[in-house]
Amino acid sequence: MSTQDENISPGLPVQTGHAMDIHAILESLPHRYPFLLVDRVLSIEPGKSIVALKNVTINEPFFPGHYPHHPVMPGVLIIEAMAQVAALLSFQTMPSRPDEKSVYYFAGIDGARFKRPVTPGDQLIIKVELTRSMRGVFKFKARAEVDGQLTAEAELMCTVKSVA
Repeated sequence: MSTQDENISPGLPVQTGHAMDIHAILESLPHRYPFLLVDRVLSIEPGKSIVALKNVTINEPFFPGHYPHHPVMPGVLIIEAMAQVAALLSFQTMPSRPDEKSVYYFAGIDGARFKRPVTPGDQLIIKVELTRSMRGVFKFKARAEVDGQLTAEAELMCTVKSVA
């Protein structure tokens, strides 16, 4: 067993390279409708990378106001989706599983760029790579794609804190 494998929490609902369905995602993330922005994890390599998807439908609660005549997924929600995917990778990488008092916070967002609008009917593929982890602070490179075309990218820094 490698050192990396020893850092994976026992009992987590995924193994290296395996997908996570919505049930495993709901076990791992505290987010719920309308703010859960991950539908499935396609692959994950704890401590390294993750690929997930978000099916974007016209039923999203933000589309009536953004924009009624030309619905576009808000860029901040694309960034939030990337952060949720990064959180799933973090939780699979940490030596212990976060509990109900654990909160996952942004610590920084750098180099955010938006290249293409995301519209109803798109399948957003989110790819996140862990670039650094130190004392509960995680740094990631994240990108979102639709049909193989880059829609957004950013470097994210996140941390897990325990709240009372």
